[in-house]
Amino acid sequence: MAKIVGIGAAVCDTLLVTGTFPTEDTKMRAESTLQSGGGPCATGLVAAAKLGESASFLGDLTDDPGGAFLMGDFARYGVDTSLIRVKPGYRSFTSYIILNQASGTRTCIFDRGTLPGTILDEEQKKAIREAEILMVDGNDLSCAVEGAKIARESGTKVLYDAGGLYEGIEGLLPYADYLIPSEEFALGLTGCSRAEDAARELYRRYSPEAVVITQGKRGGICFDGGEIKSYPIYPAEVVDSNGAGDVFHGAFAAALCKGYDLISCCHFSSAVSGLKCTRLGARAGAPSMEAVSAYLNENRKLWDAR
Repeated sequence: MAKIVGIGAAVCDTLLVTGTFPTEDTKMRAESTLQSGGGPCATGLVAAAKLGESASFLGDLTDDPGGAFLMGDFARYGVDTSLIRVKPGYRSFTSYIILNQASGTRTCIFDRGTLPGTILDEEQKKAIREAEILMVDGNDLSCAVEGAKIARESGTKVLYDAGGLYEGIEGLLPYADYLIPSEEFALGLTGCSRAEDAARELYRRYSPEAVVITQGKRGGICFDGGEIKSYPIYPAEVVDSNGAGDVFHGAFAAALCKGYDLISCCHFSSAVSGLKCTRLGARAGAPSMEAVSAYLNENRKLWDAR
């Protein structure tokens, strides 16, 4: 069985690279286009697999072109697909992402599709019990809560990629061992005005092993009940920032499997995310362990300062 299993969004992305952001009611020629697998949990699993850890997606896809692409994309990057069920007749979760070269920004328009929520079968439940880490992202929420409860009973650690304040997420938060929200999520949920205060409040409310708040270009902070520590971003010439957060979470899961301590997990994940931003595509851009090792050697002062 896989060390890392995941429940959440699997999205068929179409990336549109443009020189500038389009003006409404006009036509614009794209510099390039690329079809890519996306979704926080699904892309995190790909990142972990590319870093040498076994990973498996637990969920449903459909038989439309988007679903077929996603199934092939998982397999292409070494994520186990044996526990994915294909349900015919639905519409896949899809998105269109404009990558503005002038500003380095991304704009996403998405359609959640029509697949119903996943109901875990016995093989999927067994995979959770035997895994080291269950990754969840707040999508497919009822299934994620059920999976997190199974994980808690069996000693499997739950890593929650908390990027969106979805309705009902309060039911998932108490089961997170590693709660990794964006700063926007952390401030919005707690009502705090400072990330440091939000980290302490999240730790007090939900008692995870650690809270890690991601702060984009400012790096982030982590807290495990002792001293709040900060971690930096690693230098990168940004080509495509789409999926960088998803890759961060997958790298964090991989780092846990490799036995890293908390601050090392944060540095490692920041480096992997930074290296991903130098390449087009959330999954295609996720680096190998060999590439990360070379990148960390290039940035030895940052790594050694952790």
